Amino acid sequence: MTQAGANDQPRTGTRAQRLAMPLARDVVRQVAAEHGACLRPVQLRRTDIAAGQVEQVLVPCGHTLASVCPPCAERAKTLRAAQCREGWHLDHEPVIEPDQPDEMQRWWIEKRADTQAVWDQADAHGQETTDLDALNSDLDEEITRAGMRGNVLPARPARRHRSTRRRQDAPDLPRRKVDARTVGKTYTARDGTTFRPSLFVTLTCPSYGKVSHDGTPADPGSYDYTRAARDALHFAALFGRFLGHDLQYFAAVEPQRRLAPHIHLAMRGTVSRAELRQVLAATYHQVWWPDTTAVRYDDDGYLPIWHEQSGNYLDPATGELLPSWDDALDAIGAEDEPLHVARFGTRFDAQGVLAGSKDSARCIGYLVKYLTKHVSDCHQADSNAQRAHADRLADALRYEPCSPGCANWLRYGVQPKNPREGLRPGSCKGKAHRREHLGYAGRRVLVSRKWSGKTLADHRADRKAWLMQTLGIPATDPARYAWEPVSPGDPDHMPPARRLLHVVADRITWKQALDEARRRAAAQGPPDLPATGRAA
Repeated sequence: MTQAGANDQPRTGTRAQRLAMPLARDVVRQVAAEHGACLRPVQLRRTDIAAGQVEQVLVPCGHTLASVCPPCAERAKTLRAAQCREGWHLDHEPVIEPDQPDEMQRWWIEKRADTQAVWDQADAHGQETTDLDALNSDLDEEITRAGMRGNVLPARPARRHRSTRRRQDAPDLPRRKVDARTVGKTYTARDGTTFRPSLFVTLTCPSYGKVSHDGTPADPGSYDYTRAARDALHFAALFGRFLGHDLQYFAAVEPQRRLAPHIHLAMRGTVSRAELRQVLAATYHQVWWPDTTAVRYDDDGYLPIWHEQSGNYLDPATGELLPSWDDALDAIGAEDEPLHVARFGTRFDAQGVLAGSKDSARCIGYLVKYLTKHVSDCHQADSNAQRAHADRLADALRYEPCSPGCANWLRYGVQPKNPREGLRPGSCKGKAHRREHLGYAGRRVLVSRKWSGKTLADHRADRKAWLMQTLGIPATDPARYAWEPVSPGDPDHMPPARRLLHVVADRITWKQALDEARRRAAAQGPPDLPATGRAA
């Protein structure tokens, strides 16, 4: 029977009985999720360059939100947990050494040095350098294609220098001798047992007013929503100030019940609570932005006008140019105060954790607990008071500038950085102004460079290598294939429902092959699990 004929079956039962039947498409999605298959697979066309063979390959979407694709989000969460586990209690320094340059890479650098010398000589004599500029640009591209990262002449943008003198209302940072190592200190017990503890630390924002058990303000009128909004906008920069020299950490940001951001971090090594308290009290971040006390353009009918010829915004009444972003920063004098000073709260938590302990597994689970959710979905608003609290925070964030290029600067008579047509105060498209982010625009997961000596892609490759080795699949040369996306208008394009059926069948086949490989390995000894501690 054809697929068209299968859809022409006569109806059976009453309408109520038919509505009680499960919907076939929902069952397919449910079965796909049970087998860990991606619900939104992406169709790619893979071409074997040597043989000329073309085949269709369905790859996971890789989304990290469970509301979009639960299986992919769960895999990403498991991968982050493996990354945290592998680097938290390292007993050796992670080696990150670049490869030595080969002869071809050296040749390109020598060629680039010659052309730069010719360019400098021509520029010194006032000669035309257009052709040399094009040649240098081509050589820079060849250097990148040869397998070298970075630029031979890094761009150095102009920076504004302000006094580095510390604020008078902040204590001095404690001083400690720099030790050229990243692993924690080893302690020896009386019985000769050695152990190397690490820390699980939680940092919070300061108080904005008394709150009840559900996170809502006891007195909404006295709750400092403006400061809460600004602290959320600059929380990522404040955490950057907290990090010390070569501190190794795996951190995750999530909101508290009061909707203020706080951060959990697994920190390699230990530090005393007294010293941690001193560092938190001495850490601050100053926001040197133009003043936003006076609102110049508040009425929808009285907003700055875009001038196409000059690429600037004009005052609607006088036609004068609004101060540019650079001019507004230049107007900030040495005696002026910063727009905002972000600080951590006095309350923090620090726990010592040993490798392989139950506390270690519990803390890792807590670090990745909310990574599959939006910031605002971590705590659901179940009462009218909670919904009203979220609305007031959103109102406080609406007109707060989130970045130098934020459209809200027009409200205060300043042109944003790199202005463009169509900007409107209160309608910024920035991530921080989206309701689901609660003002926090930074990354949800922050990992130091020497945490495990690997990137997230390296951890993913380790997991893939383990799976292919377990299944006995030989590795292939990536340069052998050419990949391209399949567009909806292509004749070999598969609709989403058909793609979902394919990934379910593929997932079942892979699971059966993996079970068979495990049974074979059980007779030879315990199998080696990947870094995630579980199968792919």
